[in-house]
Amino acid sequence: MGVTTLVDSSKGLKFTESPRWHNGELWFIDIHGRAIKKVSMDGALETVVDLPFLPNSLGFTSDGKAVFGDGLNRVLYILDGKKYKQLADISGVAKICLSDGMLSAQGNYYVGDIGFNFLAGSAPTPTGTIVLVKPDGQASVVADNLFFPNGIVITPDGKTLIVAETFAHCLTAFDVKEDGTLANRRKFAQLPGTVGAPDGVCPDGICVDAENAVWVATAVGSFVLRVREGGEVAQRIDIENLSFAVMLGGSDRKTLCICSSHTHNPQEIMKAANARIELVKVDVPGAGCP
Repeated sequence: MGVTTLVDSSKGLKFTESPRWHNGELWFIDIHGRAIKKVSMDGALETVVDLPFLPNSLGFTSDGKAVFGDGLNRVLYILDGKKYKQLADISGVAKICLSDGMLSAQGNYYVGDIGFNFLAGSAPTPTGTIVLVKPDGQASVVADNLFFPNGIVITPDGKTLIVAETFAHCLTAFDVKEDGTLANRRKFAQLPGTVGAPDGVCPDGICVDAENAVWVATAVGSFVLRVREGGEVAQRIDIENLSFAVMLGGSDRKTLCICSSHTHNPQEIMKAANARIELVKVDVPGAGCP
C-alpha cells in the first residue's frame, strides 16, 4: 500500500485543510495561503478564489456552490463562480474561532467553534460548540462542552453526526433530528491520549466510508487511522508529515486523500511550508457527508 504525493508546497501550498470530493476533483482550503483551491487526480492545481482572511470549513450546496467560513471573524460565505457573498454572520453564537464544518444533504451547515483562544496560547478547555446554520442563515448552538470540535461527518443514512474532539481524543456521535438539531450524545470511539494534552491520537479532520468506519487524521501524529464504532482501529497508514485532514475521492471513491504538513505553527509555515496532499488506495469507498 504505497503513499504518493499528488501536489505539495512546491506548487505554492501553505496548509491544506477541509478536503472535499466534488465534481471529479478534490477541493480544499489553503488556510495560510488564504485561498480555496482544487486539484485533479492528475495533479492539475487551480486556485478557485483568493481571500483576504484565513478561511476554514468547506461544504457544497445541492446546486454545487461552495460555502466556507472566515475562521477568526466567524462569518460564512457562499461562492458563485469567482465571486463570494456573505451567507451568515454567526459571530453572535460562535464566540472564538471556527474549526471544520460541512453541509448536510438537507442544506444544513454544521461548523465547530474551537471554544478557547489557541492563537493566544490559552490552555485548551472543553468549551467548544457545534453551530447549526439553516439554509435561511439562522444559526444556533446544537452541541456544547466539546473539547476542540474538529472534523464533522454524517453517516450514509443521514441519521448520525460524528465529530472529532481533538483534545478529548475521541469521536463523539449524535442523532440528527428532522429539524437538523442533535440529540443522544454518545461516544463513537475513544482513542489513546491524555485529556487536554497534545499527545496520543488527537483526531482532526475525518471522513466516513460505506461501512460507517471513520478515517481519522491525527494532528500530532504522522499517520491516519480507520476506526470502527467502539474504537477498534481497523487500519493504520503511516506518512512522513503530520496529518490534518482526510477525504475519500477518486472515480470509485477509494482513494484516500490526506492533507499533511510538518507543522501547524503559522510562523513556521510561512517561513518554510511543507504542505502536501497525499494519496493511497483503500478497499472501502467513501460515503455520507461531506
